[in-house]
Amino acid sequence: MVEQSGAKFTLMRSAFVAIALLSIYWQLLPLNTVPTTFTGPDLLLVLCTAWVLRRPEYAPIYLIAAVMQLADFLFLRPPGLFAAITVFACENLRRRALTNPDMHFTVEWLTAAGAMTAIVLANRVFSAMFVIDQTSLGLTLIQLIMSIIAYPLVVGFCALFLGLRKVAPHQRDGQMGRI
Repeated sequence: MVEQSGAKFTLMRSAFVAIALLSIYWQLLPLNTVPTTFTGPDLLLVLCTAWVLRRPEYAPIYLIAAVMQLADFLFLRPPGLFAAITVFACENLRRRALTNPDMHFTVEWLTAAGAMTAIVLANRVFSAMFVIDQTSLGLTLIQLIMSIIAYPLVVGFCALFLGLRKVAPHQRDGQMGRI
C-alpha cells in the first residue's frame, strides 16, 4: 500500500509538471502574430492554484517555484518576481486547504479568485515600484477575469482526466503531514 501511494505521488507530481510545461509551450507558440486587445487566461497560474487547493501534497512548493521560475525566464518577465509572489500565495492557499479541507466549491473558487487577484495586483505594484515595463491595465484585468472564469474548467479537466479530487477528511492518511 505504501509503494502504491508513493507511486501515485510521483505520478501526480509528474503530471503537474507535464501539464505546466505543456501550458508554457502553448503560450509560447506563435499562433497569432498580430497585436491583440484580448488575452486568454494564465493557465499556469490557474493550474497552480487549483492543484494547491485540491490536493496540496501533489504540488509541492519546489515544483511550483521551479515551474514559475522557468515561466519567468521564457516569458521574459523579471526573473523571480512573479514566481516569488505565486509561491507566497500558493503557500497561503495550501495552509487554507489544510486547515479547511471540506471547503465547498464556491468558496474554493472565490478563494482561488482572491489569490489570483492578489498575485496580479502584487506583481503590478512591485513592477511599478521597480520601474519595470508592464502591459496595459486593461489587458491585465482581462487576463485576470479570464483566469477566474477558467478555474472551474481547469478543475473539471483535472478531476475528469487526472482524477484530481479533494479527499474527504475521513479518508486522509498520514501523507498530508509531509507537506
